[in-house]
Amino acid sequence: MWEIISKALPQILEAGFKYTVPLTLISFFLGIILALVTALIRLSRRKGFFLIIKLVFRFYVWLFRSTPLLVQLFIVYFGLPYLKIKGIAPEGIKLDAFIAGIITFSLNTGAYASETIRAAISSVPKGQWEAAFSIGMTRNQTLKRIILPQALRVSVPPLANSFIGLVKDTSLAASITIVEMFEVSQQIAAENYQPLLMYSLVAAVYAIFCTILSWGQGKLEDRLGVKTSKPKKEVVINEVEEN
Repeated sequence: MWEIISKALPQILEAGFKYTVPLTLISFFLGIILALVTALIRLSRRKGFFLIIKLVFRFYVWLFRSTPLLVQLFIVYFGLPYLKIKGIAPEGIKLDAFIAGIITFSLNTGAYASETIRAAISSVPKGQWEAAFSIGMTRNQTLKRIILPQALRVSVPPLANSFIGLVKDTSLAASITIVEMFEVSQQIAAENYQPLLMYSLVAAVYAIFCTILSWGQGKLEDRLGVKTSKPKKEVVINEVEEN
């Protein structure tokens, strides 16, 4: 057993650092950017044509939160090649497996994280807005210098949980031929006929990764908690005036 583990573990770890880690980091980074844009658009008070844009983003969030991630992966990788558009993609939209994975994970992460960020922004007391307006700040200045810093701190724990969840969700990428950790464990299991051992081994690797991330999350929350203990309106406004 130990001989099998000693041979399989390096291959699983190599796949993890070559595919799982980059897939997670890139997808999460793009997903957070998309989430922030989506949250700000949905909270915007603009009217007219902008309402159509808000409806589009609302539909996007609804769609990706209402359908399984595995189905989304299959649609992007296996389904889009059959979507033939004259003049644009006459032979269908064919994507590399890794690119398809990044697109799907980013869109899925963005949909869920946008609700987290939107809720965090909404949780900031209205008095913060009123106090900023009283000293002549515009809505954009208030959002950028007062509201978003507080909202992002509040959203750190749930966003960190989303990141850890994304690490585990990348195992689904094996279904679209990305050779990440789970796919490697399946290949090795097919060779040595030890599926229980291989799947237990890859589960242990995922558990170690997530444990390290959870530890880092706790440290980050402690650090932010020391810096952001019960912010008062007067303190925030004074900092703005000084800047």
